[in-house]
Amino acid sequence: MIRIILILALVILGWAALNYNLLVRIRQQVSESWSNIDTELKRRYDLIPNLVEAVKGYAAHERETLAAVTEAREKARNSHGSPASQAADEKQLVGSVQKLLAVAEAYPDLKASDNFLALQEELANTEDRIQAARRFYNANVRDLNTRIEVFPSNIIASLFNFRPAEFFEVESAVVRKVVDISFNPEGEDA
Repeated sequence: MIRIILILALVILGWAALNYNLLVRIRQQVSESWSNIDTELKRRYDLIPNLVEAVKGYAAHERETLAAVTEAREKARNSHGSPASQAADEKQLVGSVQKLLAVAEAYPDLKASDNFLALQEELANTEDRIQAARRFYNANVRDLNTRIEVFPSNIIASLFNFRPAEFFEVESAVVRKVVDISFNPEGEDA
């Protein structure tokens, strides 16, 4: 009888240790993947001043737009809060960069500039890398949050004070906006 109780206790202890270690491993993956996002965001922050300078040379009278980009960059760069608060700052930065790129459309010489085109391509590559890092981070957050909430690992999570992590969701309004497509040429009625 004592042997059965001892075996049962060892099985329960082993199960608890396995679940605890799994939660710790997933929490570390969340931290590591957040670090990847941070690295890519810093890369973006380093590109933006070069982009602003390129536009400034051609569109000096667009001071308000240039100032908005610079201000949004500083705010996002100095944001070290939760993923949700940082996402809000990033959304503002993305919006101001989109306005800057829209301003560039009005300047054919700027659009043809090799320097501007290279910066624009590098920014697009960086945005792709940020999205990939964000997806990886959010997948790890999902795994951690699921493990914290499902039975029986939720018992270990609550005993050892594991808390759900926040998702990092930055979607610009442009992405969510429905595109209006018309198949009728202007002036023709259907």
